[in-house]
Amino acid sequence: MSSTFWMIGCLSGASSVVLGAFGAHGLKSRIDSPARLANWHTAAQYQLMHSVALLVADQAAPKNIWAKSLFTAGITMFSGSLYLLVLDPQRFKLMGPVTPLGGTCLIGGWIALAIGSRGRIAGSRL
Repeated sequence: MSSTFWMIGCLSGASSVVLGAFGAHGLKSRIDSPARLANWHTAAQYQLMHSVALLVADQAAPKNIWAKSLFTAGITMFSGSLYLLVLDPQRFKLMGPVTPLGGTCLIGGWIALAIGSRGRIAGSRL
């Protein structure tokens, strides 16, 4: 039985590839700012990395709701706010403070994953 977080991680990973390709091919003719295009790339890259982290967390630490929830919130807020800010910085300027909050959630997800695995992996070979 697949968990909700597994499905979120899979769909987030797939959409990060689609959004990354859109940024590389579809936005170049619409956005002339290299900095904004770089932000789009960062959003897609972080979304993909943390989608994989969410999948790993779901399998390695299935009971660690904190880590999985923080990764999910972080992906949504960090990457989502960057996508919106790149597309229309004026319309979505209120999303600016959401980006660092999302980044904090991503950091928190890693910390929650580490804390939740204390003692559980001490004797394992990694």
